[in-house]
Amino acid sequence: MLANVGGVTVSYFEWLKNLQHVTPGRMTKKYKEQRSLNLLKQLGYSFPKDSSALKGIRGAREIDIVYSGLENIMVQATQEHWQHAQKTHLSLRTATMAKSLLKL
Repeated sequence: MLANVGGVTVSYFEWLKNLQHVTPGRMTKKYKEQRSLNLLKQLGYSFPKDSSALKGIRGAREIDIVYSGLENIMVQATQEHWQHAQKTHLSLRTATMAKSLLKL
């Protein structure tokens, strides 16, 4: 069940993206880029638009945001089910099934 949830989670991200007609990080990406550029400008730095130094300032790609969200969800789910397995003295497989049924 935990192995399957990764694919389901990414499908959920796609569904949200389609509902909102916006990629997950698009709204904050430009804001963060501009904030970083403004900070550099205030410190007296300026770069041409094609400068390789600006590559590190650019916001996260959509895939980076998806991987980050997926990792967060998977780590939390694994910890939650592992704790349930230890508390109930069940195997991880059985505890995962039991915990899932309890949530239903």
